[in-house]
Amino acid sequence: MSDGGWTAELSRRWDEGIVRYPDPAVEVLDPRFGAYRLGNAAVERLYSGVRWAEGPVWFGDFRSLVFSDIPNNRMLRYCEVTDEVTLFRQPSNYSNGNTRDLQGRLITCEHRTRRVTRTEHDGRLTVLLDRFEGKRLNGPNDVVVDFEGAVWFTDPGYGIVMAYEGERAEAELPTRVYRLVPDTGEATVVADDLVKPNGLCFSPDEARLYISDTGNSHDPDGPGHIRVFEVVEGRTLRGGEVFADMSPGFADGIRTDQDGNLWSSVGWAGPGTDGVHCLTPEGELIGRIVLPEPCANLCFGGAKRNRLFMTGSQSLYSLYVEAVGSQRP
Repeated sequence: MSDGGWTAELSRRWDEGIVRYPDPAVEVLDPRFGAYRLGNAAVERLYSGVRWAEGPVWFGDFRSLVFSDIPNNRMLRYCEVTDEVTLFRQPSNYSNGNTRDLQGRLITCEHRTRRVTRTEHDGRLTVLLDRFEGKRLNGPNDVVVDFEGAVWFTDPGYGIVMAYEGERAEAELPTRVYRLVPDTGEATVVADDLVKPNGLCFSPDEARLYISDTGNSHDPDGPGHIRVFEVVEGRTLRGGEVFADMSPGFADGIRTDQDGNLWSSVGWAGPGTDGVHCLTPEGELIGRIVLPEPCANLCFGGAKRNRLFMTGSQSLYSLYVEAVGSQRP
């Protein structure tokens, strides 16, 4: 092969597999985002082969990430040490959102069984809640645990809307957000005025609770925004003004970093916009991570909690950033 042919062949291979730093998919829209963008870190596709990836949760003690593949009725595990993805649980009852409690146990929202479960350290499943006031939940979606160990979760009912992500059924309850005390089983409604309450997360000091409303996923004129509520005495919510309007797409899973910025997954906005948006505590868009497919959820992980994991439609992505996640590892 001539020198020219070798150069052309090498260039072709580089174009297929190497991203030149800084990665153009990480966009600085405001100088403040420059503090979080690493010039020598690129978006990595870690795995592809799922149908709708959701619910990433980091296990620092195992250096691994567990996430849901809803239509395939399974949960997968990405190992940071081996860089491999293996089966974690199947069937998963069409699991969606996941988190960990104060004892490190896995908390999972299940579509098919319309319940919130806890995986004990020995692998047993404990049902935390499947009914409220005698009626079945719609299909819990996303979940967080607060400083006191209470479980907050959304119940929009996507698992009963279509067979693809659960089992078709009639709703028995309105769409709501709940707070559950696992030790007593006491559950209370903390928000009932969202069309499709979806992702949720606390501010670092837990003085605020952010909730995304994906009502426009079935209604073009419905909401596609994130709302912010004041947390009153750790038990109830007040306010609920619009924090950020994500139209024409919508936010799904959301997380905050230790500086109070909100990192939001974005889907159905279109090429060049789908991915992750970073907003200041005041709701100003300062940065964007563009993915080639809609993003459903995200979480911070890695040894320093500075690796952002993103579940795209059919893939798992990651990006090292200079932000540190506020959620517990």
